[in-house]
Amino acid sequence: MIKISRSKIDLFLECPRCFYLDKKLGITRPRGFPFTLNSAVDHLLKKEFDIHRAKGQPHPLMKSYGLDAVPFQHEKLGQWRHNFTGVQFLHEPTGFLIFGAIDDVWKDSKGKLAIVDYKATAKAGEINLDADWQIGYKRQMEIYQWLMRQNGFDVSDTGYFVYVNGKKDVKAFDAKLEFDVHLIGYKGDSSWVEGVIFEIAKTLESDKTPAAAPACGHCDYAKRAGGTG
Repeated sequence: MIKISRSKIDLFLECPRCFYLDKKLGITRPRGFPFTLNSAVDHLLKKEFDIHRAKGQPHPLMKSYGLDAVPFQHEKLGQWRHNFTGVQFLHEPTGFLIFGAIDDVWKDSKGKLAIVDYKATAKAGEINLDADWQIGYKRQMEIYQWLMRQNGFDVSDTGYFVYVNGKKDVKAFDAKLEFDVHLIGYKGDSSWVEGVIFEIAKTLESDKTPAAAPACGHCDYAKRAGGTG
């Protein structure tokens, strides 16, 4: 059985060659710097929403946006959030164990679930999902929606991004960061996921390394440096 994470699916879509080198030949891309501040924000947001989850009541952010929802209580939430377990589904036609770690799940008054992802940034201007590179955020949401549906849950097409933006206009640091918190709804379409899983299976069955994506900076660097390209 081969485990395929949500991030590896995204890697395949970004560059099939990088994915093949990683999953079949064990040659991974160089690791980037860890976003430790983002991880801290993620951890604190989970703790904050868990307070309201335990009480069975909506978070103030939900109220401020007029959202009919409360944080979803489930015995497997801790597993779903864990990076190395996440929400799992065995895709029998390929034998792949597909998994991905979610941030949160909310439930409306009719019992329908919404997938929630936490994001952190610090920038001027409007907070939205309009940048080309944010396609990865959208695919992430759609894979989570697909996984939860494969586990038998009634999942809304609309998921939410809790997007926090660090303030730069405060008078002083004073040993703390302040954030504006935004809630962005996104209507996902997970119909593409299974087709990509079959494409991944076909790629891994081949003994031929696929071509690099035209815009892959990693493959371009390797080629210019006289590496595997």
